[in-house]
Order: sequence, then C-alpha cells, then structure tokens
Amino acid sequence: MKNIKNKIAITGLVLMSLYMGACSDSLLEEHPRSSFTADYFKTPEGVASGLTALYQNLRQEYGGYYLSACENSTDEYTYGNSADNNQWDIDMTPGRGAGITSSTCRSDVLWNAMFANINTANGIIQYGDAESNASLIAEANFFRAFDYFMLVQTFGGVPLDFGSGELQFNTSAATTSVRNTVPYVYTKAIFPDLLKAIDNLPETGRYVSGNMNAGSTATKTLARLYLAKAYLTYAWWLENPNNISTYPKCDRTDPDEHNASWYFQQAYNIATTAIANPGPFGLQPTFYDLNVASNDRNNEQLLYADHIGNNDFYNGGGSNGGGNVGSPQNNACWLTTWNYTLIGNGTPVQREESQDLGRPWSRMAPPVEVFTKTFADKTNDSRYDGTFTTVYRGNWNKSGAADATIKTPTLTNANGLSIAPGDPVLTFLNEDDDAIQYPADFKGTSGLGLGTLAGRSDYVVGPSAISRGVYPNLWKIGPVGPADASTVIGTNAANSSNIRPWFIAKFSELFFIAAEAAVKGAATQAVAGPYNNDGTARGLINVIRARAGKWSWDNGGNVAKVLNNSDAMTAATPATIDIYYILAERSREYFGEGYRWYDLVRTQTWSEIAATYSICESPATNTTDHTPKPYTRTAIDDHYYLRPIPSSQISSLSMSDDEKTAYQNPGYK
Repeated sequence: MKNIKNKIAITGLVLMSLYMGACSDSLLEEHPRSSFTADYFKTPEGVASGLTALYQNLRQEYGGYYLSACENSTDEYTYGNSADNNQWDIDMTPGRGAGITSSTCRSDVLWNAMFANINTANGIIQYGDAESNASLIAEANFFRAFDYFMLVQTFGGVPLDFGSGELQFNTSAATTSVRNTVPYVYTKAIFPDLLKAIDNLPETGRYVSGNMNAGSTATKTLARLYLAKAYLTYAWWLENPNNISTYPKCDRTDPDEHNASWYFQQAYNIATTAIANPGPFGLQPTFYDLNVASNDRNNEQLLYADHIGNNDFYNGGGSNGGGNVGSPQNNACWLTTWNYTLIGNGTPVQREESQDLGRPWSRMAPPVEVFTKTFADKTNDSRYDGTFTTVYRGNWNKSGAADATIKTPTLTNANGLSIAPGDPVLTFLNEDDDAIQYPADFKGTSGLGLGTLAGRSDYVVGPSAISRGVYPNLWKIGPVGPADASTVIGTNAANSSNIRPWFIAKFSELFFIAAEAAVKGAATQAVAGPYNNDGTARGLINVIRARAGKWSWDNGGNVAKVLNNSDAMTAATPATIDIYYILAERSREYFGEGYRWYDLVRTQTWSEIAATYSICESPATNTTDHTPKPYTRTAIDDHYYLRPIPSSQISSLSMSDDEKTAYQNPGYK
C-alpha cells in the first residue's frame, strides 16, 4: 500500500482531562489538563482522566452542525428558508450551494475530533493496568471501536498508525500515515475491541446517581449493540449489491475469510442475545416517555453526549449560545425550528425555551413526503405526535414586556376570532382538507400563507402545504429550560444552549439490527426474555410497533391520552418484511436524530429513496401557490457514498500535489 505522508493532528492538542465524580447529576466532572502522557496513563488517575475525556469529547461530535451532514440530502430533511452553505452544499438540490465539498461538508466534525479520541484510548489500553482495571480499559476499547466505526462508515479506510505503530499511543508529531483499507480497519480494530469490551464491561454502568441511568457509562449491552451494528454494516459492505466503489481501493473480501452471510448471522446473534439479556435496560412504555425532556437519561438510552444546566463550563460552551450552533454545545434543535414568532397578530407565540419551541433558525425543513408517506398513520402510531410540534399555542402572557398588546388577555386570530393564552394559534393538520381557505397571496397572514377553516380560531396548514419556511418543529430534540417561566420567554432565553443530553445509542435499535439481518438471510429463532417474540423480522419489528401504538400523552391536544393501539399496529405490519419496510420503520423511530444518511448508505438505497422530494417554496419567494414543487437532487454518484476528508487536513499535508490528491477520497477537491 502506498505510504502517504499526512500531518494528522494527534499530538500537540490541548486535551480536556476529566475526573469522574459523584458530586453532581452530570456524568462529567471536569478539570483542565494540558496533555496526556504514557506515564500518566499508568496511574489510576490517568486512566480515569482519559476515560472521562472520551465521554466529554462526545459533545464535540454531537448536537451541532453535524446533524446537517446526517440528515440533509436524505428523505427526512432538505434545506429551510434560512439555510446557508452548511445545508445547501450537502443537500445536493440543483441551484443551491456548490455541492458537497471538502471545505463545507460538516462531517469534518468527526475527522477533526476522533483521531485525538482514538489516541487517548490507545494510551489507556496500552499503558493502563489491565489486571486491576479490566472493566475501565474495556471502556477505552469500546470508544476506540466506536470512533473507528464512525470514521470508516463516513470516510472509508482510515489510518491505524499515527506514528508509533498500529493502535499505539503516539507522542510524536508524525508526518507520515497510511490509510488502511475498510476490511483492515474492521478486522484489526473495530471487531477485536468490541469483543474485548463485551467480555470485560459490566452490565450496569459504573456511574448511577441522581437522574443518571445505568447506561451513563459503557456497558455490555452498549458494546453488543455496536458489535451487531458493525457486523451488519460490514456485511452490507462485503455484499455490495449495487457495486459501489470504495477507498482506498481493495477487493471486497474478508481477511478472516468469512462472507457477508456469516456477518449478517453474527449481527443477528449478537443483537438477539442483547435483547434476551437486557440487564437494567429496556424499552420505555411509550414513545412519548422515551422522548419527553422530563424523562431524559431513561433506561432505553445506552449512550449520550451529556450536558448540565446552570453551569457554563459543565454544559460545554455556555448557557447562552450567542449564535453558535457548533460543538460542544447542544443546539442542533435550532436547525430544525422555523420562525413561529411570525404567526398571527400581536406576537401570540413568542420565543420560549421549551421543548415544543426554542430558537427559530429555519435551516432544515422536512419534505412533504415525511407527512404524507413516512408518518401516514397519525392515528394509531404515536410516533408522529411524539416526534413533531404540530400545535403552536399562545404564550404571550408569560412575557414580562411592558407592551400593552402583549399583556392583553385575548388576541384576535384566524377568522377574526379571539384566543386566550394556551389556545392553539396554528395547527398542522393530520390530513389535507379541501375546505382549507389559503390566502390568494401566499404571503398573507404575516407572510406565512396560513390557511383557515370555518369556525376555527386557529390557523391551519395541511401536509401538502408544508414549505421551507413553515413546518412542524422536531419536538423530540427540543430544548428544556429552567422551571421558572419568567426566565424562559424572549430572545435571550430561547438562544440559550440546550442543556439536554444528545442521545447516541438506544436499546430499541437492537430490534432493528436483528430484523435487518433476518431480512438479509440470517437464520432466526425465538427470542426469550422480557421481549419474547418469534425472532423473525416481523416478530422483532412488531415489538417496536406495539410500543408505538401505546399513548400516555397527546402532544397535539396537550392532554393525557391513555390509549393502546398495539393490536392495530401489529396487525398492519406486512406478512413479509423487506429492507424498505425496515428503513421506513427506522425513519419513524429515529427521525431527525442523525441516523438517516448512514442507514441509506449502508443499504445502498440512498439514490433510490432520497433522489426526489417535494415541498412548497418559502413564502418569501412564492406568492401564489400552495402546491408542492418536485425536486430532483444531483445524481448521487458512487463517490458520494464517502464524505470528503476536510480541506484543512489536506492543506496541512507535507507532500506533493499528486500525493494530496491520492489521500483525498475520489471525486472531491
């Protein structure tokens, strides 16, 4: 393999050294340290500090612009009316942006953060006392595998040698590097590390205090989830059904001489073992319970990038975002929130630091098909109601403003009717209705083109009238603010950094992994334990769908709703499950959480599923039409299945132009 010089930013970094503590409800009790050394990792304090740095660094990867890299250009999101190149370029819609480039692709978040993490894990594994700290070192094994798994899915083959040898702690400023092949990275790093993690990690995380759950640190169940997912992904890579190219170039053969079928079977076996032996983990009773902010850190969450309120340092960047949506803050919810403050007269819906509202940015908008196809069943399936904010209610009474208009007890809304605080101001309807009267000028009603229905005091929008500027917020990742209502209203409050965790891994995904492996031919068997089922793809998916049919709260109605539609949900599941149904269910379960691009790339269905979409244009540019406009994205060629290595990395290479070109993934400059 060609030896390519590369100046990877591994050493010389100012890393955050962290100590575990039990004096706070946050996982992260942080104390600065300028660097890590080999001798330091030989001490208990060094192992603890290094591990906590790995947890802290999750905040560098999740909760910011990286969401655009995972969602834009899929069937879940396109660009919103206030987007910029962070969304335009990667969305691949002609006429907007320069296309995916090495300078604007937000997958740079992974490249820029994960090599330092891997080197920290290398130090713990290489120098830590394995005999007395086996379970702690297993956490480092997990994180090294996790980081390499994310990198290899995103960029293809990546280097295992940073200058001191493969998977060795590097203390020198290395100037040469080799990009190892995809199968080499899987079989030499990812699989061995996850197997060690499963052997040595505990069933219950080592930090359980206050509102922290049993998954606050790495566990056997978490490692099993990622080993099953890595086996599944690698099996698809070996099978390569659509002949997608890879880089560095290599044969799609396994060094251990296993075929794709063997890995699909291993994925099934590992996932069903975890389902049958959940330990302290499991499914939350309802989808609402899983996602409501008051129940964060529940036992379905296996891994999360943690944040804590009331402390700028521990929250990872500051309570007031100040316009910054980048890591380490958790402000991804801004991207998916439209400017609801334009609704109606007298500002009936003001910015509020609450899960249904938050800071409007309008960077990402869901296409019409999300509401007409993905979430077609909004009656039995609770996941639509538990995913989006569909009703916007008056909150002007919470404001401390002196303006008499704001303080008035009622305001005039749709059809000239009065509304009081708490009443619906705008409702996104479940279905289109021919009786909706939209203004002849799409810019009517505060420039939003909102519709009315006779006798209703709230404005309404049907699914087919969803536009780049008016769409339901992504409720499930929305912000949470302090309990004192006087501090959550207004621009400053809504601009504050979200203090919720960003959820990375969930127990529920084990069912999807096993079902997908079964669809790909894995031999099935009955799954025992609390989630007993027949082990078929349909049986596994129906565990998830049964939960989706259970309601404990109605977000749209803002009332308790105890209802069980499980029988209707499971009866509606097709007798024969295929990969497209698996992907549709995954979208309903994980919509907007950063799974989608990886799902479509893994299954090589990206172009088939996401090449076209429809949406109404922004009210600012479309004055008369509420008919969705169809779009066809730029051809999703093979090379797009890998993201570009960041231009900042390429520009730092000490090599010839030809060597730099060879280091970059094909098709990118």
